Amino acid sequence: MPTEHLSAFALDPDRLTLNHGSFGACLRSTRAAEDAFRRELEADPTSFFERRYPEHMARTRTFLARLVGADEAGLVFVTNASMGVATVLASLRDAGHFAPGDAMLTTDHVYPACRNALAALAARTGTALHIARVPFPLQSPDEVVDAVLAAVTPRTRLVLLDHVTSPTGLVFPVERLVPELEARGVPVLVDGAHGPGMVPLDLGALGPSFYTGNLHKWLGAPKAAALLWARPDRRELLHPLVVSHGHGQGLHAEFDWTGTYDPSALFAAPAAVEGLAKLHAEGLPGLMAELRARTIRAQGQLAEALAIPRPAPASMLGTLVSMPLPPRPLAPGERDPDREALEADLLTRVPFMPWPAPPARLFRLSISAYVSDDDVAQVASWMRSRFSTR
Repeated sequence: MPTEHLSAFALDPDRLTLNHGSFGACLRSTRAAEDAFRRELEADPTSFFERRYPEHMARTRTFLARLVGADEAGLVFVTNASMGVATVLASLRDAGHFAPGDAMLTTDHVYPACRNALAALAARTGTALHIARVPFPLQSPDEVVDAVLAAVTPRTRLVLLDHVTSPTGLVFPVERLVPELEARGVPVLVDGAHGPGMVPLDLGALGPSFYTGNLHKWLGAPKAAALLWARPDRRELLHPLVVSHGHGQGLHAEFDWTGTYDPSALFAAPAAVEGLAKLHAEGLPGLMAELRARTIRAQGQLAEALAIPRPAPASMLGTLVSMPLPPRPLAPGERDPDREALEADLLTRVPFMPWPAPPARLFRLSISAYVSDDDVAQVASWMRSRFSTR
C-alpha cells in the first residue's frame, strides 16, 4: 500500500500511527463532509432538524444497510458499539428476558467494557455469567467453536460474541457459531466493533438476534457513529436507552430522535466510505483484501522478529495483528517500560495489554490504509533488537 495515502488523512505526519483499531482516523475529505453538515445545522437549526434531518437520516440508513447486508427496517444508530451492547442488554432486561438461575455466556477475549456490562446485568438479575476459555495462541477456529458450544447450558439465555476480538485481534468464526446457537434457541448478540470495513458483512445471511458495529474504525467515519441491527423477530424487544417522543411508535421513531445532538459524524459516514473506496482501484472490497494480505505478512515479520511461531492462522486475521511478548512483571500503576521505549524510539503508541493475565502480555498493531510495509518493518526491527537478548 503506497505511503502517499498518509497525506489523505488528517494525521500528524511526524508520528507513526499504528493504532487505528482503537480510535480510527478520518480522511481529510471526511472531515470536510462532517464540517459541511455542521455548517448546515448551525445556519438554520430549526429547518435542519425539522426538515433536513429526516432526509439525511434516511439516506444514511439506506447507504449503510446496503453496505452491511441489512434490511433498513431493522437498522438504527448509536454512538458506539459499547452503547449498542448496553442498549440490547437493557432491552432484554426490561423485557423480563432474564431470571435468577439463568446464564449469559461470552469468551475471555471479550472487550472489557462489554464484560463489565454483562457482569453488571448479571448482578442485577441474579443471572450467572459464564466465560468460555479460548486459547491464544491457537491453531484453528475450531478451538473457538468447541470452547463456546461446550459452555452452553440449558439455562443460557444470551451469548455475546466478538466478531473481531479487541485484545487478540482474531476474526471469530461467527458464521459457524451464530446459526448453531440460534438453532438451539439461544439469542446471539454480536459485538462487531471492528466488523464494518474490516470484514465483509451480510447481516441478513448471518442472522444473529442483534449486531452492533462501529463506523469510526475501519469505515473511517468521524467518532460517535455506530450501527445496531436487530433480526425481524427481535425488533419488538429493542428500545433505546433514552425514552423520547417516538416511544411506542416503532424502531426508527424511537431511535432516530432521542434528543438534540450533533448528527454530523453519522451523516458523514457515507462520504467516509466513498473516500476510502477511492484509495484502491477495486474500491472498498479491494482495499479490505489488500490490507488483510498485508496483515498476514506483518504477522510473519513480527513472529520472525520475536522468534516465535505465528500465534493464529491466517484465516483468523483481519487487519489487526496481536503478538505475545516476553512476560514482564509490573508493579501496581507502573507503565510498561517496553511500551514507553517504543514510543520514545519510534514515536508511536500501540496497545500493550496483559494476556491472559500478568505478567504475560501482548501488543497489537493495526494495518490501515496509511500504514506502509516499511512502518511494520520498523516495528519488527525494534522488537528484534529489544527482545533478542532476553
